[in-house]
Parts: sequence; C-alpha cells; structure tokens
Amino acid sequence: MATEWQTYALELRGGLRSNLSPLQQGINFPGSAISLQNFEPSKEGGYSKISGFTKYDPDVVPGSGAIKGLRVIDDTQILAVRSSDDVTPVTKVYTGNGSGWTLLQTASLNGSKVRFADFNFGAGDNIVFVDGVNKPAFFDGTTDTVTYLTGAPSDLEGADHVAVFKTTVFYANGTKLIFTAPSTYDDFSAANGSGVISIGQPITGLAVFRDNLFVFSRNSIKRITGSSYADFTMAPVTDKIGCVDPDTIQEVGGDIMYVSSDGIRLLSATDRIGDFGLNIPSDLIAKDASDFLNSSTSFCSVVIRQKAQYRIFSYIVSEQKDSAEGLVATIASNQNDQNVAWSKLKGIKAHVADSKYTEGYKETVIFGNEDGYVYKMESGSSFDEAPIPAIFQTPYFYITDPQIRKTFYRMVVFAKPQGSMDVDVTLSYDFDTPTDMGFVRPTQFTISSFGQEIFLYGQTNSVYGNDPTVDATYGGELYQVYSTNITGSGKTVSIKIEDNTTNPSFTLDAVLLEYRQNDRK
Repeated sequence: MATEWQTYALELRGGLRSNLSPLQQGINFPGSAISLQNFEPSKEGGYSKISGFTKYDPDVVPGSGAIKGLRVIDDTQILAVRSSDDVTPVTKVYTGNGSGWTLLQTASLNGSKVRFADFNFGAGDNIVFVDGVNKPAFFDGTTDTVTYLTGAPSDLEGADHVAVFKTTVFYANGTKLIFTAPSTYDDFSAANGSGVISIGQPITGLAVFRDNLFVFSRNSIKRITGSSYADFTMAPVTDKIGCVDPDTIQEVGGDIMYVSSDGIRLLSATDRIGDFGLNIPSDLIAKDASDFLNSSTSFCSVVIRQKAQYRIFSYIVSEQKDSAEGLVATIASNQNDQNVAWSKLKGIKAHVADSKYTEGYKETVIFGNEDGYVYKMESGSSFDEAPIPAIFQTPYFYITDPQIRKTFYRMVVFAKPQGSMDVDVTLSYDFDTPTDMGFVRPTQFTISSFGQEIFLYGQTNSVYGNDPTVDATYGGELYQVYSTNITGSGKTVSIKIEDNTTNPSFTLDAVLLEYRQNDRK
C-alpha cells in the first residue's frame, strides 16, 4: 500500500513575535518568527535579508569621540559634526561629498548630540541646528556656510531641540519653548511676533505632524496649533505618558513613532486613547523590546521611507560593532499595532543617523559612531565588507494535531534571490526538547541558488570583459523554487534558515512541507 503524503503550505509573514506562548504562536501565527535577525518584513509579504552598508567617504571626519550629528543635504552632500581633538575640545562642523571633509565652522564650546531642522522661507533650502550647549547655528544652503547665532538671547544658549512649524522656528531649552518671528530663524523680537511658551516640564522632544507641533516631556505630550503668535494655542494630548529619548522620534508610515517609558509607541494611538496605555506596537515583541530598551541609555533612529520602515539603534561606546543591536518596525498602515511587523538588527553600531529623499526619488541613509567614519546604509551586501549574520526561524507549528507525530519527507522553499544564495537550513522538532531519542532528526543542510547568475551594477562580481568566466550577464533569471528531501519526525516542527555571507539580498516567501501523518498512539 502506497504511503499517503500530505502537503502543508506556510506563508511567511507577520514579523518577529515574542508576546505569545510557543504553541499559541504556532497555532495563530505560524508564518511569524521566533527569531528574525537582519531580515526585514516586506510590505508585500515575506522576509528579506537586509542590505548592507559601505563607507560614505574613505576618510574619517576629523576629530575625536563619536560623531555628534549628521544631516543629509542632498544625494551629493552631507553635514557632519564632531568634537575636535584639541586638549580642550570644541565642536566643529564639516561638509562632505564622499571625497574628503571641509571645515565650515567651529563653535565656542564642545556641544553634545546635535539635532537639526530643515526649512525654506523663500530664500533656498536651509538648516538650523542645536547641540545642547552652544547657541543655535544656521547652515545656508546657497553659500554652504555655517553661522552660530552668538547674538541670540541667553535663553537660546543650551537649546537642545528644534523644529520648524508653519513659518516659525521653535527652539526648546529646558521647560521653555522659544519661537521666532514669522519666516525667520534669528528674529527674537517680541514686537515682530517672537515669543516664549512655558511647558512646565523639561522638554524631551519636538515633532511636527500635519497641522500640529507636538511637544514631548517625559510624562506628557502637548499639542500646539495655529499659525502665528496671534493664534498659537496649546492643549494637552496626555498627562500620563511622554517621550524618554528625543532621538527616537520619527515620522513613519503616516504616524509618529517614539520611545516612551512603557515601550515604543505610535502618536496617533496615544492621541486616540488619551491617557490609556493601549496599542503599543512593541507589545508584539514585549520581551525583546524590554531587553533592548534596558540595554542602553543612548539611542538613535532613522526612517527608510521607501520601505515604510523605522529603525532604532542602541549605542554603547564599549560595545564591539558586531554586537551592536537595533530593532526594525515595518508599518503596513497606521490603524493599529497589528499592522507593525518587527525584526532585530545586529552589527550596525550607530550613535547618530539621518535619511532624506532627494532629487530623482533617491533616498540617502547615513549613520556614524566613534570610529569617525560616516556609513551609507542600504548600500552593498555586506557590513563594510564583513558578512551579514541573518537568521530566521519559524514558530513550532503542529500542522494538524499537536498530539500526533508526523514524518517529513520533502521541503520546498519559495525564495526570490537577487544573486548567489547559500543558506543553511535546520529543522527542529517538539520544541527542541525531545523525549524519545529513537526518532531520526535531520542534520543541517544547504540550499543554494541555481539557474543563470544575475549580476548587479556596482557589485564587485559584475565585471565586463571578454573572458566568459568573468563576463557579467544582465537580465538573466534565477530559480525561485528550491526543493530538497528531508528526514525526521515530530509532533511540532520549526524551520530555521541562516545566512552569514556577503551574498546579495533575497526574500523568503513561503515554505511547503510534504509529510505523512502517523497513527495516534
């Protein structure tokens, strides 16, 4: 009598989950992940190995210590701020285009982390920035010059947050919110429309969202509306929860994401629910988020807009680069926390980061740390020539019945490689704690891409020439269905896929398992 095989199809989506018991996750979210490192959930479904990073410039930004601030001006120019290496260090501002750094200005004191705001009041694209110690500074996008506002009122000295709302620049210093006269960045005359608003608590961040300026403290969020001194009004959003780190505030996917005392939150959810701590997206990864947020007191974040993706990084000076951690949130929509898919990052050490869409819909994403280099994220297929350690593991799912053993014969992986792909696959049964060692358990095996190899423009293996062994072939197709025989049996099964290479990115879409269901004992 022929053995009756059955097929189980598993669609890979949902992201990392750590708020469920093992069996519950396998029942309700079998395509989610119990481990998802250096993979990113795709808005179209599946999990893609993240792109790598390369040096934006082969030279370090002159100075010492961690880079204090980065700002993308356009796809050919950035600003970088770092302490000088003098006996008594001061802050210095540089500009770079990928081939060296040009000193623009030197501050009188050594500032802390720098925060920026862009504006255009009709005289070109310009930037204002603050560093928590010096008075604010102004970058003129027309002349490529930086000027510190040394003549500004003393209340501006030590301003550490800045935002441009309507045609007004708001500087935050302590509990005060100081705003300029309309369409200026340096006019603080009350007669011209400048003013000061007292928030009552130390300000921890500012965010402009739609027709509101949100003002964060550690325990409250307030909203300013209006268009000028004559009609600015302030109203509370919540007096129970706030923002604990200003460098985690980002607009992404039509919402504002930030770190509060109880996790990583969305502002619109906070606005809808008033004082109640509901709809916290990081609750989906409660344990991972708690461990991550408790691992450091310094964070930075960046948005990758084309992916509706929020990335947050912890920063520990003494930590090795390959141990540095981060989290990724991919926003499918802004309705609730269930439309946020999470994954973890490892190997990207970032003290400051920035991103911007520039002409031609190019997105430039950069970051820096204490080694002095500026790195370009979403570039290449390695971590500055080091392999990317990517790991994906499904929950333990039981297929039909959690009490009946299944014998497995074949696995089919549906993937979309962009080039060479060599991944290691391991199957684990019965929550990896078997009670009967008599059953066969499979060893790790490898799945490799095959078919016509595709070369990507700019990759090191994309070589033109007459030698057929190295000629680059463009427009070829790689196979997307990979079938392999497997062995082993168990009541529940989990699939683990690992890639620790510099191969290009690939997307895991779905998995099929062919199996036979044994008799109940």
